Amino acid sequence: MPEVARQRQGGAEPAPANNRIQQAIQAIGIFFLVQFVVGQFLGNNKSSTSSKSPAIPAFTDRPAGADIPDYSSVPQTVAPIWPMNSSLDLNIYVSPSLVMPRLKSVDEGSLVLEEKAFTLGDWKENRQIDTTFKVPKEVQNNGTLWAHFYVALHGHPLDPADKGYEVANAYHFFHPLNHVIPKKKVAKTRKLVGASNTEVEEEEKPEASGPTWSSYYHPNFTMSFIPDSGTQSYVNMYPAIRQYVHLESSGARDASGQNTWYYPILFVNTFWQLRDHMTELNSTVKELPLHINLNNLANWKFSLYSSIGEGAKQSQKQAASGGPMPAGGDGSEFEAFKSILLDTNVYLLATTAIVTVLHMVFEGLAFKSDISHWRNKKDNVGISVRTILANVFMQTVIFLYLMDNSDGTSWMILFGQGMGILLEAWKITKTVDVRIREASPDSWLPYKVTFEDKHKLSETEEKTKEYDEIAFRYLYMVAVPLLGAYAVYSLLYETHKSWYSFVITTLVGSVYAYGFLMMVPSLYINYRLKSVAHMPAKAMTYKFLNTFIDDLFAFTIKMPTLHRLATLRDDVIFFVYIYQAWAYKVDYTRVNEFGQGGDEEPVEDKLANKPLSAAADGEVAATKVTGSETSAAKKRK
Repeated sequence: MPEVARQRQGGAEPAPANNRIQQAIQAIGIFFLVQFVVGQFLGNNKSSTSSKSPAIPAFTDRPAGADIPDYSSVPQTVAPIWPMNSSLDLNIYVSPSLVMPRLKSVDEGSLVLEEKAFTLGDWKENRQIDTTFKVPKEVQNNGTLWAHFYVALHGHPLDPADKGYEVANAYHFFHPLNHVIPKKKVAKTRKLVGASNTEVEEEEKPEASGPTWSSYYHPNFTMSFIPDSGTQSYVNMYPAIRQYVHLESSGARDASGQNTWYYPILFVNTFWQLRDHMTELNSTVKELPLHINLNNLANWKFSLYSSIGEGAKQSQKQAASGGPMPAGGDGSEFEAFKSILLDTNVYLLATTAIVTVLHMVFEGLAFKSDISHWRNKKDNVGISVRTILANVFMQTVIFLYLMDNSDGTSWMILFGQGMGILLEAWKITKTVDVRIREASPDSWLPYKVTFEDKHKLSETEEKTKEYDEIAFRYLYMVAVPLLGAYAVYSLLYETHKSWYSFVITTLVGSVYAYGFLMMVPSLYINYRLKSVAHMPAKAMTYKFLNTFIDDLFAFTIKMPTLHRLATLRDDVIFFVYIYQAWAYKVDYTRVNEFGQGGDEEPVEDKLANKPLSAAADGEVAATKVTGSETSAAKKRK
């Protein structure tokens, strides 16, 4: 038997406070964010002990088989066969086969765990086992690595082949240790210019249709006994939970013939096993490490982990087999969520949870204020139409880039990007009229899209249009050479999946690197007009706050690197805008020279602040007076 390092709970040091806090936050986060999923799985089924469950006697008090007239092959209710605080022995063997010979003839190297006197229901029991084992050849060739579990009351035989073996005192079951999951599709890239013919031929080999399945292994396992599972309804049990319930193997029933007993549940918890931490099993893998954490787990946690984990596996299989995409996605989003909980610093995780709520609030307020500003806008003063058109183009390019790299992008990012495109397109219709006109005779296309002014421009609007043209003239002088230089560099030195990918990657690289230049015209117009009254102040404030929140999300949410860097460049523009808002003061209580009013005063305040008007010479102001005021006037006379 290989050397097995055991760390018993009694000799282990207490867990640090940070670990306990992190475990608490992880548990709370998982519980509240996915409890609705568990509700769908479990519904209102009462699988735990309840007053309606029939009273099942102890297993030692069971009647003989001949005394049961109404025997049911499928039991209705099941109860624990062994009481709480039972002392258990546990051996685990690894094998490529489901059939095990006598344990005395098994290779000692396949025994990976041998524990004695583990107390069922002692919440302080927490044993750590570290070992290694040789990988069988069958497993190297995409076979299944089975773990055979032998559990018995302390001191009783574990091997079913022994003469003293009794099903009332021991049981055996098996569970796979490896995962057969579809391999991630690796995007094949090549140099579009300068690549050798051999490289091109290798890249153009046709791929096999459908997903490619492979065997993966994770070295860390948490194996937990569930001591408080109690009496349960077997027929109403959720399949994800039922797979861990092993009924008494002799087929015994109580006097009613409808109920039976089950062995202690040993849950092989793979919930926190991330795919990024797994090893693909092939002929090069000769030996594998194994770390086992053996403890007791509460029944509600077991139900939570098993239900959610099994649901995620089924969604992943359904998506990989070409079926309709499940509502929860293909499992990558849930995998990313678990990765955030495990790999993120506990304080950063708590801060992210708080600012997530703030981000949603600010984003909603900014969206509402931006739409309200544009709906009430009556003119084009201070508006750079070219900037709006450029924003639509750039956001469309970013959206296509995110779709081209959708394997590494959260759907939340894609949804937000799509909504931004629709909003910018709507702003165009509020600024100019979009018309389809006949093209000139020398044009290749019969029709063309034109942008026409909604009304005759005022003097200030003409200035805005002039400043917009000047700003973009200088912008082109800077942006076009930069775009050309980046395109040449990317074509010569970088690899791409296709020419389409090259175009999208080059454009989006320019947008991310120099995209802030497209916001400069608006700042230039503000500078020339010496005013920011035409800007949506509230929406800009909310976006300003969201920009810093995006900076935090950039380091926690999975997204392409260029998109992550782009969140930082917006900070520069917002700081310039803040300076302009400070330099060019705005009186929000008056209607400005651009035809926009600020915050409306209440009607009562307007009446109270309205100046009194004196009557003109020769005119008598007719006023309506009350009877008391008339009598007072007579007395004064």
